[in-house]
Amino acid sequence: MPRYCLTVDLINDPQLIAEYEAHHERIWPEIQASIKDSGINSMEIYRYENRLFMIMETTASFSFEAKAAADASNEKVQEWEALMWNYQQALPTAKKGEKWMLMKKIFDLKHL
Repeated sequence: MPRYCLTVDLINDPQLIAEYEAHHERIWPEIQASIKDSGINSMEIYRYENRLFMIMETTASFSFEAKAAADASNEKVQEWEALMWNYQQALPTAKKGEKWMLMKKIFDLKHL
């Protein structure tokens, strides 16, 4: 099962961070469906201060491109993403419009 790790920052404001976390205590059903329908079997998000770290485990056929295309045509996903941009901020190295950045795996204890 492929695993992907991604990161993005939150706006460094305690109230906004609390609101962001509250939204994730109960995500919208349409968002949960779009995640699962795309081939994401497991998703966890961790936070350290205003830095977020996401771990996704997916099916072998999962595609970031297919997920992006499906999301672009889903009004509820677009509404959710617009709402999340009120809390998130792109990493300094992100290109315009980029949000979650794919991280490079540099170590795996299993392969020693």
